[in-house]
Amino acid sequence: MSWARIMAPLAGGAAADKALLDSAKILAEGFDAELACVHAPADMADLMPWMGEGFMGGVQVTALESLKEAAVEGRHVVEKLVQEAGYPRCAAISLESPVWAGLAMEGRLSDVIVFDSAAARGRGPLAEAFQQMVADEQRPVLVARPGLKVGGTVLVAWDGGKEASRAMRTSLPLLQKASSVVVAGAPGASSRSFDLSRLVEFLAARGVKATTRELEGSGNDAAGLLLKGAADVGAEILVAGAFGHPRLQEFIFGGTTRSLLNSDGPSLFLSH
Repeated sequence: MSWARIMAPLAGGAAADKALLDSAKILAEGFDAELACVHAPADMADLMPWMGEGFMGGVQVTALESLKEAAVEGRHVVEKLVQEAGYPRCAAISLESPVWAGLAMEGRLSDVIVFDSAAARGRGPLAEAFQQMVADEQRPVLVARPGLKVGGTVLVAWDGGKEASRAMRTSLPLLQKASSVVVAGAPGASSRSFDLSRLVEFLAARGVKATTRELEGSGNDAAGLLLKGAADVGAEILVAGAFGHPRLQEFIFGGTTRSLLNSDGPSLFLSH
């Protein structure tokens, strides 16, 4: 089992796109995978409902022309970055309206989708795409941060729930390449009853040697406990289930997922 296609959504901004492409390249090289750099420009169709009657007035036409020019410029930026990346299995794909439909399809045909911390924290042009990919499309994503490494230490958050199970199973190719895998859980901060050693047995049957780390704590600070555990073992990547509670509840009250996204911890592998 391996990953054959890594996807990096790009907005067409040179600085931010380069940083994300560099991270996605690290992941793709680790698996000798295809790296799909998907340019997702602002979609003109999204503006139509806001223009109302007579939308072809001078101001509206100027706005549409500006979006078209920005899309062309962004495509050229992405193509240049892909060329400069020097990765032979890297390809540039530029989407046209409807952009979201194209982005969703590219995501469905990819094993993992790489985003940066800005999008994961709800900032920048790809923030909505991040939410949709994780929660609506239920695609596995990797939030790339400094220190991303394939073949290093990975901490797997485990509480026995279906979100944690999905994240763990979809991350198996990553775990199989890791030099060290630590299964961590905080029984005192979870309403579920679970046994970390059961997951160690599951992973062992799939060629992954893991150790356990019980995190001491209680209350609603599961994210803080996981981040401390990751720091203690020197993990470059933290694997966790995403949005275990209804999305509206997560938005209003925060939740473990949002706390992890807003942290400055290791790169995050998330699956809902």
